Amino acid sequence: MEDLLEDAKAELYEADPDGFTTRRQELADGAREAGQPAVAKQIAALRKPTRSAWVVNRLVRSDPEVRARLDALGADLREAADGARLRELTTARSRLVDELTRAALASLPAPPAALREEVTATLDAAIADPEVAGRLGSLARAEKYAGFGTTGLISFAAPAAPTESAPVKEPKDPAEAAAEREARRQQKINDAERGLAEAERTLQAALATEHDLEDAVRGLESQLADARQRLAEARRQSYRAESRQQRATRELDRLRE
Repeated sequence: MEDLLEDAKAELYEADPDGFTTRRQELADGAREAGQPAVAKQIAALRKPTRSAWVVNRLVRSDPEVRARLDALGADLREAADGARLRELTTARSRLVDELTRAALASLPAPPAALREEVTATLDAAIADPEVAGRLGSLARAEKYAGFGTTGLISFAAPAAPTESAPVKEPKDPAEAAAEREARRQQKINDAERGLAEAERTLQAALATEHDLEDAVRGLESQLADARQRLAEARRQSYRAESRQQRATRELDRLRE
């Protein structure tokens, strides 16, 4: 049962999303015909991916090493304890995300900047957040990491308070000053990302509505096909009845002559 669902996910989330809805219905119908209505319901509930989500899904499913590399770097970043190591890993993160973004978009002719940005943001989020990483391969939309903390990419320690024996504050180390500037910058980013999170919740609701309307359209299309079939049969019956009426009229006219 689980294999049937996973096979459906593998096919749907790796294939071009333009054919997603039709193929999803076919796979759900196949599961139902195979006597697995619960799996059919799960397949029918799979969400159609956005273009950027599909690009990432396809990359992850075509190359198993992608997820492992993202997971390993994310774990290293969360365990880093000093500034030098963080800077080293941050550089590695930028290189990896750039490499994977180019690989994901390689087969697309002139991908738009917005698509590239969403792919990059999703890969960054997968490094920062294990939950996002766990959804790779079956994403319905692009992801973006909204915050920094114990699972974030960078954390900063507060400067130690001056002791009584050192009342005069020593000049800050250039690396420490840079870290504080980065912390202020990240705070501004976090504020902006909270606004983005609200927009993404709105998007999620819109996607849910889209899914519901897709189901409604399928139902209406089925009703329309049935109505057309009944109309065609009614037209055939009408034609036969009209032919009988004409023959009867001719026969009556002949008898009256």
